[in-house]
Amino acid sequence: MMVKTRMLEIAVGAFMVAGLVALFFLAMHVSNLSQLTGGDGYRIIAYFDNVGSLKVRAPVSMSGVRVGRVESIVYDQQRFQAVVTMLIEEQFNEIPTDTFANIFTAGLLGEKYIGLDPGGSMDALADGDKLEHTQSALVLEQMIGRFLLSKAEEGVD
Repeated sequence: MMVKTRMLEIAVGAFMVAGLVALFFLAMHVSNLSQLTGGDGYRIIAYFDNVGSLKVRAPVSMSGVRVGRVESIVYDQQRFQAVVTMLIEEQFNEIPTDTFANIFTAGLLGEKYIGLDPGGSMDALADGDKLEHTQSALVLEQMIGRFLLSKAEEGVD
């Protein structure tokens, strides 16, 4: 009887450890900490009027395929815009120079990411290049404000 109880306790303990390890890896994957890359790739820069809740390490994708990560977000006091530096993986080295960068929302939780829409240029982006065509994040509060303002104007007429 004592041996069965001891074996059951060991099995439950092993199950708990496996569950905690699984939760740790899940948390790392969800928070994008599992893919901290040192610097394999090239950096491109984009200027946005509003980045919303875009975070460092957010995905950068083309056609739904992750091609890189957001490396840094800073504010340019001369241009009065957010400067987003993206680290693009080396294997994606044929992105046209006239590519358009959009900030989109993924999923129900509202996680932001950058979507790249390739242009038609024959020249490819290189390390340090800047994207000229960008579209900022849609801010829900601004959209609601515009909607209410338009409804208020309709009511005045």
